[in-house]
Amino acid sequence: MNNIIEQMLSKYEIKNLNDEINALKEIIQEIVLAGLSRGNFFNEAAFYGGTSLRIFYNLDRFSEDLDFALIKPNKDFDLSKYFPYIEKELKAYGIKLEITIKNKNIDSNITSAFLKGDTLEHILKFFPSEEDHTYNHILKDLKIKFEVDINPPTGATFEDKYKLLPSPHQIKLYDKESLLAGKIHAILCRGWKSRTKGRDLYDYVFFLANDTKVNLELLKNKLIESDYIKPSDLFDIGKLKELLINKFNEIDYNDAKEDVKPFIRNVDSIEIWSKEFFISITDKLI
Repeated sequence: MNNIIEQMLSKYEIKNLNDEINALKEIIQEIVLAGLSRGNFFNEAAFYGGTSLRIFYNLDRFSEDLDFALIKPNKDFDLSKYFPYIEKELKAYGIKLEITIKNKNIDSNITSAFLKGDTLEHILKFFPSEEDHTYNHILKDLKIKFEVDINPPTGATFEDKYKLLPSPHQIKLYDKESLLAGKIHAILCRGWKSRTKGRDLYDYVFFLANDTKVNLELLKNKLIESDYIKPSDLFDIGKLKELLINKFNEIDYNDAKEDVKPFIRNVDSIEIWSKEFFISITDKLI
């Protein structure tokens, strides 16, 4: 195994196959970020979402996708021009993944791509001691999605962060206040369909526990873009709390808990989840 991969794996506590897959995905995510940085992607875009929160702000849950937003809108943005940098970076660490663009069948502000590969092949590369184990149906194809918002709302604020592994690189990302705005937008507007996104709620608790102030300008612009509020509507911290309280009265918390359990270690920490809990902590929002 590559020494850098070994070094990156050393920070994980691996107890089962699910831990192995989560560690594998996260290391690949970090290698992809390094490749994008080398291609100067972060001159055009910023990193945001749950994975950025975990990698740069120590969120204690795993996250599946890589989410980005352009710093300035650009309808002609070409994500594929960065693929050679990602492929070169992955190849340097012996990782074989195919990158494909997701074709849009509707007019959308989101450009998406997928990294796909053989999960078992990479598990055995990262964890050679597993060669004698019998694997079951959970080892489907490894898939990591990344999305770029090519026409994001205005109001985001950014900061530059540096990583030393897999090799030194620089990344531009939303600051915590802007990340919280995005998370609250997801809670209010995400179409949860068959399962409540407990990961959104988990991240919300994380922000409030760290006394993060919300970027109200960005949040208002995102809510307007989603037709959740009108530009002329009153929108301040009091109104925001009212909107959240209404949402927390609707949520299926048992469903939310099941969604987040595969991504966290301390499942006891979510037993307290209820509408009363979320309504009470929302008073802390600033």
